Amino acid sequence: MAEQRQRARRRGQGELEALVLSALREADGPATAGWVQERLGGDLAYTTVITILTRLLAKGAVTRERAGRSFAWTPSSDHAGLAARKMRKMLDAESDREAVLASFVTGLDPDDERLLRDLLGRSGDEEER
Repeated sequence: MAEQRQRARRRGQGELEALVLSALREADGPATAGWVQERLGGDLAYTTVITILTRLLAKGAVTRERAGRSFAWTPSSDHAGLAARKMRKMLDAESDREAVLASFVTGLDPDDERLLRDLLGRSGDEEER
């Protein structure tokens, strides 16, 4: 019967990172890894939570501060900020920025293109002040 037991679905790294970030965003302030583990229902090992938090720290998605003998963790930005950081990182990795940006903009649907133009216009207006 052991072979008929269903194994727990293995989650991908990105999914785990998203779960941990979501838990941190629900916290009233900086949260410990133990709090995050508890918040996620305890189905992740404490060491797994620490590994995910350390990866998020390396990506700039969280910050940490000493809390006794461990750390308290805080998301460094919201979902939009994290997505923007990923976009900038990908853009920075390419040698032909103009081609990448042109391809991105021409691939936008009309509503998103209009929104981008409005945002760029507002940014230009703020720089003139």
